[in-house]
Amino acid sequence: MPPMPHIVIVDDHKDIRDLVGEYLTRHGYEVTLADSGRTLRGILESTTPDLLVLDIMMPGEDGLQLCRSLRSHSAVPVIFLTALADDTDRIIGLELGADDYLVKPFNPRELLARIRAVLRRATEPAIRNAPKGNEIVCFDQWKLDLGRRELENREGLNVALSTAEFRLLKVFLEHPRRVMSREQLLDLTVGRTADPFDRSIDNQVSRLRKKIEADPRSPSLIQTHWGGGYSLAAEVTLI
Repeated sequence: MPPMPHIVIVDDHKDIRDLVGEYLTRHGYEVTLADSGRTLRGILESTTPDLLVLDIMMPGEDGLQLCRSLRSHSAVPVIFLTALADDTDRIIGLELGADDYLVKPFNPRELLARIRAVLRRATEPAIRNAPKGNEIVCFDQWKLDLGRRELENREGLNVALSTAEFRLLKVFLEHPRRVMSREQLLDLTVGRTADPFDRSIDNQVSRLRKKIEADPRSPSLIQTHWGGGYSLAAEVTLI
């Protein structure tokens, strides 16, 4: 039997850490608890977890700062825990590369379901129905190495992508020339539905356009369909 995933819970509230840790342990997960960013960094020096459950509001280095730092060198999945009023922080967290979020107070069963969904997406094939071994996707003047998560332009220069930008670009490449609504894009990138005021996808599209469009103010690759959503206007090939 393969080992269960290793989950690290990072929260400065001991009761939440203990509750979540005990619940996940009962469901067979290996769990490590951390009360601060400093403790987490110590843990990461000796092990690579499969997923982090990361509180946003913590003294010292908060969850957003930790996520930004992690994304510079690691693709470990992150689920944020956020207070109800932290709508701005929630959106920023998703833009920084968090995989999902959960609002406090929460039901541990919902957290477990989200952990399972994020881990499942993390192990899915990069491009649906792609022949085995094909990991380079070409579109317009770009090449995306799915295994390395590296985007290269025509001159051979790499353009850094955050986890959220990579995930969004991958969804567009899986569905070229197809109009997808914000709700569909959110579901395909983080596996959840949007609320009426959720504009995180718009923000991610804007950031991605700045990296792949010749003129982000007049985009030709990622097109906007007013009232409909977005589409990738490019031929996609696998090599």
